[in-house]
Amino acid sequence: MEKLLALLKDGKSRTPEMLAAELGVSVEDVKRDIEFLERTGVIVKVGFSENGHSCNGCTGCGTGKKTCAGCMPEGGFKNMGYMWEVK
Repeated sequence: MEKLLALLKDGKSRTPEMLAAELGVSVEDVKRDIEFLERTGVIVKVGFSENGHSCNGCTGCGTGKKTCAGCMPEGGFKNMGYMWEVK
């Protein structure tokens, strides 16, 4: 679990499948460990959302409307995986 926490601390977004590949374990093992760490308050999942995103460079993002093209990563947020904040 220490190796998993080290990966989660680096600030990169990853899917459970990516984490499993980096750690050399099964996806089920990663999901189980992440669930345990979330449940015990060690980590908190950081969500990406196309709505509610705010920035200072446009008029659409801060108003609760869909994120503008200038603020959206190519392919949208859905392909970015997840990030966890280690408490």
